[in-house]
Amino acid sequence: MERGRGTLDAGRAIVIDIGKTLSKVSLWTRDGRCLEKRTRVNERQVSGSFPVLDTAATAEWLMHVLRDLSHHPVEAIIPVAHGAAVAGIKHGQLAFTPPDYEAVYLDDQRALYAAQRDPFSETGSPFLPAGLNLGSQLHALEGRDPEGFRATTLMPYAQYWAWFLSGAAVSEVTSLGCHTDLWSPASNDFSTMAKRRGWADQFAPCVHAGTVIGTLLPAVAAQTGLSTNVRIHAGLHDSNAALLAARAFAEMDRREATLLSTGTWFIAMRSPATAVDLATLPETRDCLVNVDAFGVPVPSARFMGGREVELLGQRIDVPELDGLEAVLRSGAMVLPSQVSGCGPFPLHEPRWINHPQAAEVKTAAIGLYAALMADASLSLIGAADVLMIEGRFAGSEVFTRAMATLRPDMTVYVASAEADVAFGALRLIWGDIAPASALTRVEPLDHDLADYRTGWSAALATHEANEDYSEGGDA
Repeated sequence: MERGRGTLDAGRAIVIDIGKTLSKVSLWTRDGRCLEKRTRVNERQVSGSFPVLDTAATAEWLMHVLRDLSHHPVEAIIPVAHGAAVAGIKHGQLAFTPPDYEAVYLDDQRALYAAQRDPFSETGSPFLPAGLNLGSQLHALEGRDPEGFRATTLMPYAQYWAWFLSGAAVSEVTSLGCHTDLWSPASNDFSTMAKRRGWADQFAPCVHAGTVIGTLLPAVAAQTGLSTNVRIHAGLHDSNAALLAARAFAEMDRREATLLSTGTWFIAMRSPATAVDLATLPETRDCLVNVDAFGVPVPSARFMGGREVELLGQRIDVPELDGLEAVLRSGAMVLPSQVSGCGPFPLHEPRWINHPQAAEVKTAAIGLYAALMADASLSLIGAADVLMIEGRFAGSEVFTRAMATLRPDMTVYVASAEADVAFGALRLIWGDIAPASALTRVEPLDHDLADYRTGWSAALATHEANEDYSEGGDA
């Protein structure tokens, strides 16, 4: 196997992005232009009493999209996918429908699983609710059918889609290193628990995310009309693809800089100028250690920002500032956390203060809430110097300008829609590809947010007496 790179100027590449909320397929030229993009909303499914991912319907939709794109000279395909998702194959087909990480897997076994986990200092993986630790999903799957499970070859979800297209089973570190409990970033190997439980031996061999693992299966080629010569790359975790896209810009490359990737999850990933003691990250506040495509540990913090905004019932991914003055005047604000167990305040009960009725005021208050949460996450990982915001909420003026206001010591940029997850994955196919547009520097708001942030922090403090964010607590 070798890392692939396009050789034909007329060639096209396809990026498959299987997110938690949306699945996307985009078609790209050799000079970095996105020619077409298709999107599908993922449906929530249940298999028995077990919530699962919408894998079968996604596969059907993917084949339809690939058929529609087959008149282009496609030479390569690379998949990306959200984290905390695993697939298993046996006898050439799915052994189980991949679980949905938002399900509760362990119930009364949670304490049993917790006792088997390795310390945060080894894995950089905090103990998370539901199935957000991939190890908890494997624990549940093995418990349901021990013999069948042990005969299964495992792989992260991005590599499942590479297998679906090529028939080659591999694994890759960005997904294995994504709060799974299965990976040790310092040793660049499976964790002690993963080896002890035998799961490490069940995972397909690890390769680099850009590795060409094979070509399009004849059966897939026949159904889609694409050539059997189309190269299939291993692929990677979506947030790490966004990090690769960010590093294509001089402002972000080889220096102290942090990427804030926004979507269902808001994930801050810091590229430190000097080594960081990763064990000092506060694990009970949703800090973790990601691993980039080259196996380098990345201090990270996150919260479920897109889901929180959705639960608050108002879109903020729009370039509007209407309502901001009314928010600051009235003191309307949202307190965390809309999604329990996640983010920098995982145990806090959510509530509104001075709940506004006007839609534009509510939008502004929610935008400020997202910014305050992101600001807290950035502080937890020591973010400094440069911040780049990408993803769905990079177009929210109240959010992005609030970030520039809250962090005056950082230079804040936003990227165009083209410099996103898909572009980062594309860089693994064509390593010399450059962004089509420059970063845009974000100007602070015309309003000072110091008093508003002080009020928000004070409101938080009045409700934190019963919360425990000490080291080792259950997030």
